[in-house]
Amino acid sequence: MKSHTEYLTFHTAKRREYINITAQVEKALAKSGIGEGLALVSAMHITAGVYVNDAEEGLIQDIDEWLEKLAPYRPDYRHHRTGEDNGDAHLKNLLIHHQVILPVTAGKLDLGPWQQVYYAEFDGRRRKRLVIKIIGE
Repeated sequence: MKSHTEYLTFHTAKRREYINITAQVEKALAKSGIGEGLALVSAMHITAGVYVNDAEEGLIQDIDEWLEKLAPYRPDYRHHRTGEDNGDAHLKNLLIHHQVILPVTAGKLDLGPWQQVYYAEFDGRRRKRLVIKIIGE
């Protein structure tokens, strides 16, 4: 069994952004030389997430509105007593989750016809990292 690890760094201009990282995951997979296995893609921060869905702009806006409805940005989160103002970002992370595991078949990501991999930033405007870990043969 082989493994390959890469890190991506993000510094978003806005507090919330959704970034299609499918191409970067595919590049990491190509470098790995792994033909059969799994690719783990994981945000390394508790105010960001990773998900798989369609790359359609209307859907991305719908996802953003849905998350804001379920975990709105507001000043009264108990977490803000720590001096932070990102309580909503922690909750959005729980809704989206922080990682995905993707199948690798014949050296390619084995995704469905519309599936894309996204990094979801909920408390941006500072540097954050994501890890891609590919294991297999």
